[in-house]
Order: sequence, then C-alpha cells, then structure tokens
Amino acid sequence: MLALNYRTILGVALPMMVTGFIQSIVLLTDASLIARHSTAAFDAVGNAGLLYVTLYMCLAGMADGAQIIIARRIGQDRPDLIGQVFGTTVWVLMALAVILFMVLYFIMPSLVYTYSAQKEIAELQGIYIEQRSFSLFFAMITLSIQSFFLAEGKSWVVLVTSLLTASSNALLAYLLIFGEWGLPELGIKGAALASMCADAIGMFSMLGFLWFSQERFKYKLLSYFKLHIGSLKELLKVGSPLLLQGFSALATWTLFFTWLEQKGTFDLTVSQNIRSIYFLAFVPIWGFAGTTKTYISQYLGAKKFDQIPLIQKRIQLLTLGFMLLTFHGAVLYPEAMIRMVNPAEMYVAKSADILRLIAVSILVFGFISVYFQTIHGSGNTLHSMLIEFFTVGVYALFCYLFIKVWNLDIFWIWTVEYIYFGLLGLISILYLKKVNWQNKKV
Repeated sequence: MLALNYRTILGVALPMMVTGFIQSIVLLTDASLIARHSTAAFDAVGNAGLLYVTLYMCLAGMADGAQIIIARRIGQDRPDLIGQVFGTTVWVLMALAVILFMVLYFIMPSLVYTYSAQKEIAELQGIYIEQRSFSLFFAMITLSIQSFFLAEGKSWVVLVTSLLTASSNALLAYLLIFGEWGLPELGIKGAALASMCADAIGMFSMLGFLWFSQERFKYKLLSYFKLHIGSLKELLKVGSPLLLQGFSALATWTLFFTWLEQKGTFDLTVSQNIRSIYFLAFVPIWGFAGTTKTYISQYLGAKKFDQIPLIQKRIQLLTLGFMLLTFHGAVLYPEAMIRMVNPAEMYVAKSADILRLIAVSILVFGFISVYFQTIHGSGNTLHSMLIEFFTVGVYALFCYLFIKVWNLDIFWIWTVEYIYFGLLGLISILYLKKVNWQNKKV
C-alpha cells in the first residue's frame, strides 16, 4: 500500500502531471500548426476533436472503474483477483471500442452536417472524424493496461508512454499537415493521421511494459485473459457510472462549442483558443485526480478511514501549488499564450480577456476536485454520476440561456465555468459530510 507522505504522493502524481503537460503541449502544438494552415481547419479540429474525446471518455470511464477495483484489491491484499479484473477489462473495452467506432465513423460525419451552420467547417470535421476514429482501437488496449499500472501506483509507465506518443504526434503532425520531407500536404487529414499513428505507438509501448513487467507473472495477468462473470459485474457496477459521467461532461462541452459555431465563427475561434490553453490548467488536476482515486481506494480497502482527511488536505495543497506553476500565464501574460496557439491578431485581445476571467474558476476547481475524486475512489460511482448529471444539466441550461436566448457577448458566456465548478464543489462537499460513503463495498 502507498505511504502517506508528500514524497510518495508526488512520486505517483508527478509522472501523471508530466504526462498531462506533455499532452497539453502536443495539443497546443497541433492547434498552432493547424491554425497556421487554416482558420476553418483550426475550428473544425477543435469541434471534431471534442466529438472524439466525448466517445473516448466512455472507454476512459470504464478504465477508471477498473483502476478503482484493482487498487481496492491491492489494499485488501487479494492479488488472486487482480488478473480476473484485468482480463475482463480488456474484453469490455474491446466491445465498447467497436460500438463507439461504428458511431464515430459511420454516423457522425453525416450527422455533423445536420446541425452545423458553417458547411465548410462541417465538411472538415467529417474528414477529421473518419481518420481519428481508428484511434479507439489503440486506446482500448492502452487504457486497459494503464488502469492496472495506475492502481499499482506505477505512473512512470504512463509517463514514458506519453513521451513516445506526444513526440511522435508532434513530428508527424508537422510533416503531414504541411507536407514536409517529401510527404503529401494533407492539412486536417494529416493532423488526424498523425494522432492515430501516435496512438498506435503509445499502445505498443504500453504492451511492451506489460510484457516485461514482474506484475504480469505476480498477478497472472494474461492467465485470466477471459471474461469473468464476477469481475464483469463488479466492473459494470463501478465503471458504468463513470462512463456515463465522463460522456455527459464532454458531451455538454461539445454542445457548448456547437452552439458557439452556430452563433458565429469569431466566437468559435476565440473559444477554441481558450480551449487549447485550458488544458494547461488541468495538468495538475488530472495528475492528482488519478492519485486521489488510488489513495482513497487503497486506504478504504485497508479500513484506514481516519487518514482520508489528511490525504485530501495534502493533495489539495499540492494541486493548488502546481496549478499556480502551470497556469500563472493566464493572468500575467495571456496575450503571449494566445499567440502561441493562434497568431491572428483579431482574436488575441478577446481571448486574453476571457483567459483572465476564468483563471480563478479553475483554481476553485483544482481545490474541490479532490472531494469529487474522493467519491470516485470510494467506489460510490453511481452517486458521483448523479452529481455530475445534475451539474452538467444546470451548466447546459445556462449555456443555452447565455448563447441562444440572451445572445450574450462571448466574454460573459464563459462565466458558465463558475457555475459548473462552484456547483460541483458544493454538492461534493455536502455529500461527503452527509452521506455514509466510507463503507461502500467494491
């Protein structure tokens, strides 16, 4: 079981944060490259990318469920069950990937045309989605193995895999978007192909780590490579709410950007600038989210309930400290950050104003996210799903009012972030105070 000191917490979280930082830099690089190729392509990649990530979150949610279960078995010192959970996870994610691929490849490119106001952007979205959808098959393997290593606390494996994925993606994006080194100039199609190839490299890297790991033999991971009914019930019970929760959160954000596209291309481009930089703020939040789930699940499995407040306090302090390190530019030099993504001057001033506006809301989220992840780690994923559903429902309502009914300026539209983060934090805190969540059996 993981030790409860700052050094061990950072040992788990830092590789995940570096992983998130690398992915954020890749996102910024891709956005910067495609923005210099075409503004329409920049907007299309942003919206199409959100469609892909929305479905990807279904796989990630189920993998998070596997991580929680495996971490709980480690805390309970029941290694004999870990291989069963891992094998079942692979089969479940494989079935999900096939279903999600069919939706993304065969349905979404045509569906985009039915609601997009800008037909050029809709066409470019379809091109990107068709190519990007194949990445789901690589993601199902990567996420299955990643869930195991994160439950073990070996986040450095995820870091190395992310380094390989990110570096290959950045290089391939440059070559395929602009047609360098004798390759064809593919534009937005090149951006999608680069991401797909990079995801394949990441998958093979993760497979290599698993194959040569001691844990493969210790837990007999590949000996149980079949669908185990008991593990399937556990995984669906814990993972399904996380799947629906992740899907709903990203689907709502996708809806937000769809309404902005219908409102006008200026508001959409400004918001895509914000979205590209936004993920820098989430580097420590994502890093400590996985850390929180692992710690909470292991310590609850060992019935060390009195240590939970200390876990929360230490992770909150570390989260806020690292957020100030990664996202201080949103307040101090937002114009420079915007120009890194999109150098077109007509979007810089408005984008910088919004970036300053939402900086505090993200700090609030960094603090309260630990409480929400505590609910996840405890295994009360059905309750966390209901909290998420209510929160995104309120968020979607205000998005509709701000954009469709009141037609507010894009600056004021982005204040919905305060509504979402504030409400999520308030409900999470009330839940942990009023509900007997510590005794949830997983």
